[in-house]
Amino acid sequence: MKNKFRVVILGSDINAYYMARNFHEEYGIKAHLMVKTPMLFTSTSKIVTSEIVPGLWEKKPFLEALNNYANNHKGEKILLVASNDNYVRLIVENKKELEKNYTFNYPSLKIVNNLLIKENFYEFAKKYDIDIPKTYIYTCLKEEIKESKIKSFRYPLILKPSDGIKYHDHEFKGQAKVYKIKDFKELKQVIKDIEKSGYDDNLIIQEFIPGDDSMLFDSIFYCSTDKKVQLMSFAQIGLQEHTPTGIGNCTVLVNGFNEFNNTDDIKNKLIKFLEKIGYQGAAEFDLKYDIRDKKFKVFEINPRQARSSYYLTACGYNLAKYLVDDLIYHKKKKFHFIDEEMVLSFVPKKVIRDYISNEKLQKKIQELIKQKKFTRPLRYKKDCGLKRMAWLYIRDRNYIKKYQENEW
Repeated sequence: MKNKFRVVILGSDINAYYMARNFHEEYGIKAHLMVKTPMLFTSTSKIVTSEIVPGLWEKKPFLEALNNYANNHKGEKILLVASNDNYVRLIVENKKELEKNYTFNYPSLKIVNNLLIKENFYEFAKKYDIDIPKTYIYTCLKEEIKESKIKSFRYPLILKPSDGIKYHDHEFKGQAKVYKIKDFKELKQVIKDIEKSGYDDNLIIQEFIPGDDSMLFDSIFYCSTDKKVQLMSFAQIGLQEHTPTGIGNCTVLVNGFNEFNNTDDIKNKLIKFLEKIGYQGAAEFDLKYDIRDKKFKVFEINPRQARSSYYLTACGYNLAKYLVDDLIYHKKKKFHFIDEEMVLSFVPKKVIRDYISNEKLQKKIQELIKQKKFTRPLRYKKDCGLKRMAWLYIRDRNYIKKYQENEW
């Protein structure tokens, strides 16, 4: 049966590729990408078409490009998918204009702002019994950081922007996504550098929850347009990126495994939270297990699918199919918790062997690799042109070097 829809994905990163692969696997179609800047994740791919739109993060060129595409495909249903937070915000801010020609599933602008702006989220979380790390909100250019304000915190501390979108609009040398601060002197200097860049919003100063990368967890949801949770995963992370701009991005995880065996409580909390706030669309929770009080602390919620979410598809639950069944065919689905075991990795097996020090997790990963429950989202047998395979080989070699040179 011929597909009754087209797909436009905004972006050119890993997330865009993973979603394009989902649509290609399930429906055999090529997603059309609109990109501000081409990236090798997608520019080397044969399963997408691509259109460069200068200034795509700005309202006027964004709407012009999407309206032009819709005019060239009149009478057809077009699914619209964002690959990063900027595009999510643009979609929800321009919902009335876009829904004339596109179908998509994102929460309201109010909910997006309550999730993406971190101090809003932390207030939001407290209301709904979501545990978060101990936090202090610092206002750039309006106060001076004093040791007395954070005397109850122990070093190292975590420092990060409240508004990540605004923060990345003010680039500067040494800029990092998240900072791990060793003492008060370093804290003062990093805040000074951020303020010099022109960023004038809030910063989040947070306790560092003890433990390595394997204390981190990832949970993906799909909530239907009638604001019901249909799908949930819960995965223990083995490694994250160790470069300043990559910290927070997972590189290895295991779905269906939690060495602490206490998934039910956090599972029920997160489901209840999403349904109470009336969430719709995909969402990703970043969490860390705090061994001190045996609680999962939530760092943030991304109002979209994550770059690592392909493990849902590898387990048999393609997020593209959930979108299509919901938005195109209006199918109702019962809630499903994905407990199938699966390893997802962006790095070669050597990095897994050398850098995951958690013995329980390492053992589980090696068992699952032997059972062929192992997936690498960027390696797709129907998309293995010579240029792409050469790039993936070089990428693996660079990952080995990156982990050798960077510690977190």
